Amino acid sequence: MSDAFGGFFGLIILILDIWAIISVLRSDSATGKKVLWVLLIVILPLVGLIIWGIMGPRGNRPDDRGPVRP
Repeated sequence: MSDAFGGFFGLIILILDIWAIISVLRSDSATGKKVLWVLLIVILPLVGLIIWGIMGPRGNRPDDRGPVRP
């Protein structure tokens, strides 16, 4: 039973990692940043995914709903 749960958990992490890598590659970030993010996600799949989720490209984008500056 625990093997099936571990396999399912690993599959979920793999799917989320692939989604994160595709999202990084489609972002407007510089090429160097993209390479570092992809390496972090590939080398440390779970930790890299968590760090990317917290500090990833979405956190660096300006919000369109924010105040307009002249």
